[in-house]
Amino acid sequence: MDETLTMIRGLLDAVQLVPAPYERYQPLVVDALVFFLERLPEGRLERIVSAQLELDADATPDDRLIALLRECPTLHKLGQVVAHERGLPLALRERLQCLESLPPTSDLAEVRATIDREIPAIPALDIEEHALAEGSVAIVIPFAWSDESGERRRGVFKVLKPQAVARLREELAIWPALSEFLDAHSVQDRLPTLDYRETLDGVANLLRSEIDLVREQEHLRWAATFYANTADVVIPQLLPFSTQNVTAMERIDGRKVTDADVKLRVRERLAKTMMTALIAMPFWRASDPPARFHADPHAGNLLVTPDGRLAIIDWALVTELSEAQLSGVVRALLAALTLDETETMAAIAALGRVCDEPALRAEVALSLARVRKGALPGFLWLTDVLDRLGRAGAMQFPEETTLFRKSMLTLSGVVADVCERVQADGLLIRSGLRAFLGELRGRLSAPLDSRRIGTHLSNADLIRLWAAVPWIPTRFWLDTWRDALRGRAVIPPHS
Repeated sequence: MDETLTMIRGLLDAVQLVPAPYERYQPLVVDALVFFLERLPEGRLERIVSAQLELDADATPDDRLIALLRECPTLHKLGQVVAHERGLPLALRERLQCLESLPPTSDLAEVRATIDREIPAIPALDIEEHALAEGSVAIVIPFAWSDESGERRRGVFKVLKPQAVARLREELAIWPALSEFLDAHSVQDRLPTLDYRETLDGVANLLRSEIDLVREQEHLRWAATFYANTADVVIPQLLPFSTQNVTAMERIDGRKVTDADVKLRVRERLAKTMMTALIAMPFWRASDPPARFHADPHAGNLLVTPDGRLAIIDWALVTELSEAQLSGVVRALLAALTLDETETMAAIAALGRVCDEPALRAEVALSLARVRKGALPGFLWLTDVLDRLGRAGAMQFPEETTLFRKSMLTLSGVVADVCERVQADGLLIRSGLRAFLGELRGRLSAPLDSRRIGTHLSNADLIRLWAAVPWIPTRFWLDTWRDALRGRAVIPPHS
């Protein structure tokens, strides 16, 4: 086993696992991965080594990293999450993005046995011999059948991979000790203290959702209803013969949005559709909260159909924001727009639990300094602020807020890969204004309640905002002068 772990450590040392601005964390990440792997059952380690030996002799370190990640569901999912992190080297990001839709390698015999056991007799059912795709815990197999009218239709079965649940439980059992390891070694290496346990618990809950097919089926029903009138969005239709262990749904032809070889104007439209459908529509919709968001919007779950529409697949992971959380986000954005440091700090503090108030105040001050330098205080600006606060241990956030933040980061990376011309913040703000004005026009004859027209703010909140507008120039010049006197260094957005 020692030789195996030495080989794995050498592999990890050869790959840049963290973005360049945080390279001081590289030794800790390598040590943590070795700590995790050496606690796996011996048979699992032997399988990991076999996968390495099956690679060509000239395989790159990145190739070997991918082979390692796909053997562990938890690491596989982590690779998908960071695959569009702009701080990582382009070559590594491109390799990690392969984890979003891997060529199937699992033995289909057990998968077919599950389908045969679970699915009742279906007229003229024809299951294909080869899988269509393979993810971290599930495999997708295409099939065809005849409906009640005799029409030939196509679908896919989504089935958990053999041993996926058992492997996931083995790995998650290690995570409490892993979080303690990270905490202890952060202190030893004199790194900023982060809440590793909260992060690992959040990812663990994501993975548990991945293996809950019944929950995904409920999410599919909701998504089909929510996007029913959105012409440029396609949601797979859930088929009636789904079971607790097998999801049967419509097959949708398409390619990953990042693979689409289309003209620039088409890529731009596609990128706008992604941000509008996945963030703007659920956020600004004036229907009753909570607002639901796809919580795993990596490129493997976003397809472009032959007719140019966006297909959103794999609804295992969904997060919800309450009315209070939606209101907190809008309050933070508007407070930053009016350069009100006190209100910005209060709004952000309401989104989680403050652990270090001076650090929160300092981050808000620096972030508003970026606004005065021209940064747009939009969703990505706020996501960046929350991410910094979380990494610094200044705040802890509830799981749904963390998932929303991670969804924004993942989706913004995919959008940038599809078309860098699309400015997500401007698009989201314009979408909010259009939703607000559209609802307002439809309610002019009724008493105005601003919460019911998509703002997520009370009438009192809007009055305070209006009263703050005349003070914006004064705040701008006073705070700019204060920055100059203090010699404050303004860090660039998303650094």
